[in-house]
Amino acid sequence: MSISTWEQQLLNRAYQGLHLPSEQACEPVDAAILARAYQHCTQVTRYHSHTFFLASALLPRPKRNAARALYAFCRISDDLVDDIHMDESTQLHAWHQHTLMDCPKNTAPFLNSDLIVLAWADARATYNIPEIYAQQLLDGVARDLVQTRYTTFAELAEYCYGVASTVGLMAMHIIGFSGPEAIPYAVKLGVALQLTNILRDVGEDWARGRFYLPQDELARFELTEDDLAARRVDDRWRAFLHFQIDRVRRLYAESLPGVAFLHQDGRFAIAAAAELYQAILADIEAHQMDNFNRRAYVGDWSKLRRLPGIWWRATIKHYR
Repeated sequence: MSISTWEQQLLNRAYQGLHLPSEQACEPVDAAILARAYQHCTQVTRYHSHTFFLASALLPRPKRNAARALYAFCRISDDLVDDIHMDESTQLHAWHQHTLMDCPKNTAPFLNSDLIVLAWADARATYNIPEIYAQQLLDGVARDLVQTRYTTFAELAEYCYGVASTVGLMAMHIIGFSGPEAIPYAVKLGVALQLTNILRDVGEDWARGRFYLPQDELARFELTEDDLAARRVDDRWRAFLHFQIDRVRRLYAESLPGVAFLHQDGRFAIAAAAELYQAILADIEAHQMDNFNRRAYVGDWSKLRRLPGIWWRATIKHYR
């Protein structure tokens, strides 16, 4: 797999997780409370992401629970920067302290956020997830508090690494992987997934004052922010999105062979998450590239129909 300049910069950050010591151990948590904590993470996952909930259901139960604890941690972290009713930077700092610095307390009563912290701490310890990836994720999420535009794709890819590739790297530890050769694929898949998010959410992000797609590429297609403000879906916008979607599809194609480096009981789940997310791109195309006025999605029945083919590609063909 060829390595571009922007990707090499991200890999330099990703490889740091291979060389850091494990975090200090905390006291064991009561089994009944821990089970309740994982159940809450399952509820959070089911409510917020049908795709991740379906994909994680394909994992063995212990890995499934850990993956959903990871999702809940990421969900709360992301929501903190979108809540206009609180001081986001203060809340994010407190969440960082609560999730990464403090040992969870084995006492009741618990807030829902405490249950997520308990499950997430147990998952990190069980699967030896490097703390640096969680720190990098929180740094990436915090970037939304200070930056609303990205000049180049390399700059955008750095953001995507922070909020998505880090998630893939943590999930990789839960699934199990063969060695460092798996890392470039996880990094690239994370970028592809986040770019899919960005393309799906253009309208919602614009309403929040954010536009992630590269400014230099926007100008190349003779588009301006006045066009964005008018939610103008014309030939220029469609050509611009064709260019973006083609690149994301290349990233998926280059990253999916990395599924072969994962433990066999997790290959189907990761491939399902990737391919079901990739299908969002086709839905954008099917609606004439209008991602300003509607949110692209893939229906549950369509997801289920795709699973046999995904299983074949992930477990038999290995995307060769």
